[in-house]
Amino acid sequence: MNKATSMFVGGILVGAMLATAGFSVYLRGQQARGGRQGQMVLKLGHGLDTGHPVHKAMEFMKQRIEELSGGSVTVDIYPSSVLGSETQCIEQLQNGALAMTKTSAAAMENFIPAMSVYGLPYVFRDSEHYWSVLNGEIGRGMLQQGESKFLRGLCYYDGGSRNFYTKEKPIRTPEDLKGLKIRVMNSKTAMDMVKAMGGAPTPIAWGELYSALAQGTVDGAENNPPSFTSNKHYEVCKHFTLDGHTRIPDMLLISSKVWEKLDPQVQAWVQQAADESSEFQRELWKKETVVALEKAKEEGVEVYEVDTAAFAARVAPMLAEIPNPEVRALLKQISEVK
Repeated sequence: MNKATSMFVGGILVGAMLATAGFSVYLRGQQARGGRQGQMVLKLGHGLDTGHPVHKAMEFMKQRIEELSGGSVTVDIYPSSVLGSETQCIEQLQNGALAMTKTSAAAMENFIPAMSVYGLPYVFRDSEHYWSVLNGEIGRGMLQQGESKFLRGLCYYDGGSRNFYTKEKPIRTPEDLKGLKIRVMNSKTAMDMVKAMGGAPTPIAWGELYSALAQGTVDGAENNPPSFTSNKHYEVCKHFTLDGHTRIPDMLLISSKVWEKLDPQVQAWVQQAADESSEFQRELWKKETVVALEKAKEEGVEVYEVDTAAFAARVAPMLAEIPNPEVRALLKQISEVK
């Protein structure tokens, strides 16, 4: 091979290497944008169905991000646990494989023990007290608690009051829970609460609950009215008790690993859209709760008004014996919020 030929072949090889490197960079850029030219896509996975008020709030957030960014940023939403359970989605945020998720604050206590304060029964006096805490210093501080675990809180969504519902036996007093297998979230606080009331807590993933109720794996569950009706649990459970034992907020989380890679302007758009979606969802929740209870009644569900003081008395010892000093301090601070 003469010198000229050698240089020609070398040039081709160098050119091929540069082209390959350039294509690799281009491909990574496209993957970061979800495969859409010039658009950043943030993936959001959660376990609720598309009719749920919280899902509608996240759709609102997606729309606002697109408006604020002029279409340069959007959110792809994957509902109904298609990307995994609540816990699995949180873990995907931690390793940066997923950008955002919605989770109950109760599920977060497995990652941040202080979050268990939100799952304690009868902590909030009413809805006004609930939002004063969430939108105040305590709530904002709790959103930052997950930073050490690569979980950044963006906002809260109203989770309403959680109530018991059952297949066969109505719950009118705490005594009626004795011996019943009640589905709870994977939360020690939730399990302790049901035990204190005399029931047998049974953690089951939300997406598996309908089958568990239909097959008799559990006798009942506890949740808010919109979740009860949007997941058609009224087809199996015909007794709904308005005992309002907890008001556990949902939280919108973003992976800290993803957040730190976003430009400050994109971060501002995402935070603004999240805050606005929280306000949107709060109003929607009020309407949806009324509609949900009416729907349940139309489907043959008996809805019971009960003496909540009797239920609160059953769990009072549980609140008095909280072992975590941080949670005890938070509980005192919450009680002092006007």
